[in-house]
Amino acid sequence: MSTPRPMGVPARPNPDEDADVDYATLRPGGRHHRPIPEPSPLTRHGPARVLALCNQKGGVGKTTSTINLGAALTEYGRRVLLVDFDPQGALSVGLGIPAHQLDRTIYNVVMERAARADEVIIKTSVDGMELLPSNIDLSAAEVQLVTEVGREHTLGRALRPVLNYYDYILIDCQPSLGLLTINALTAADKVIMPLECEFFALRGIALLTDTITKVTDRLNPRLEILGILGTMYDPRTLHSREVLERVVQAFGDRVFHTVIRRTVKFPETTVAGEPITTYATTSPGATAYRTLAREVLARCHDE
Repeated sequence: MSTPRPMGVPARPNPDEDADVDYATLRPGGRHHRPIPEPSPLTRHGPARVLALCNQKGGVGKTTSTINLGAALTEYGRRVLLVDFDPQGALSVGLGIPAHQLDRTIYNVVMERAARADEVIIKTSVDGMELLPSNIDLSAAEVQLVTEVGREHTLGRALRPVLNYYDYILIDCQPSLGLLTINALTAADKVIMPLECEFFALRGIALLTDTITKVTDRLNPRLEILGILGTMYDPRTLHSREVLERVVQAFGDRVFHTVIRRTVKFPETTVAGEPITTYATTSPGATAYRTLAREVLARCHDE
């Protein structure tokens, strides 16, 4: 005979259950449904809007979101460049690129004046999406840039020649607030902050927003927060729901209405080396990132 659960104690979630929920209809945080318009076709490409996906905490979905948002944007006719600006090279590996075997990467572009971004950029399996890859060599750049004049603007200078070819450039930042991340924020027009729906991830948002404010004041006055993206959300757990509600209460409309729910499909796509939009085209995860792409386009007034 089972013991009755005390009132007010939520049921224990089943971690193996992956309910077939339409992510696009989820409105966690007590917000009302807000229709997101379908973007209009482009008549020309460029200049690119540069978006940095940034959070100093690791494992919050930055790389997954960079890959899948980029792939979803291409489905709306946008040309996308992904910039792997993390020495771990997870973005490159997640697209099936053997980063450790590459002779030329983003490191060469930022550290060697003779190296050009268009010579290092490689195509991905997604039509309209290209990659500026990275590997462990980039870790040396943070030390070498310390003595450089205008070191915070190095990435921005490296990307400037290719801006007119793309519509969006997405920068996957490393999980720290070091010089590489400051470079990414200085090069960016807007910031997307992926936030795992977990208490310790919530605490780091205040530190990140403080850093963004300092970069805006001192290095890049055009920098704005495009939005906070809830990731790894599990509506079956009280903790996950409460964290997202607190974020919405604190940041309001800065929080994207789209929420990325936890699912087993995302680790599978990493092994497959492709985005969820092509690996599991009709899955709720793919639907969520397409919805996010429309929301990003609307917030960038690219409709």
